[in-house]
Amino acid sequence: MADPTFCTVADVEKYAGANCSATSKAEAYVLVYGVGAESLINSICRFNFSDAYAGLNADVKSLLSQTQAKLIAIDVITYDMSGFTTRTEAEDMINVLRDAVLRNLSILRDKKVQDFINGA
Repeated sequence: MADPTFCTVADVEKYAGANCSATSKAEAYVLVYGVGAESLINSICRFNFSDAYAGLNADVKSLLSQTQAKLIAIDVITYDMSGFTTRTEAEDMINVLRDAVLRNLSILRDKKVQDFINGA
């Protein structure tokens, strides 16, 4: 199984945080979660960024990378919260990541921004 299209395993580990358990951020889990995150992004945006990825500009690739890595990090944290000092700490991490994902998805699915993306 290959790395997620939009981000790397290292990106996910960075967003999941130092307290995330080694088991849940193992590369195998990240790769499995990556497929779902990529499909979710493409479906919500109603645009197949995976197929168009090579031709996208750096700004769009950065948004996609952040969005996918943060979606995967949410799954990684949710899978095993035992490394965090408290459950509240883990949930705070998830909330921060979720807010960034929602912001990025709203930008990526905005038709005016998609015109910019396609024309860039």
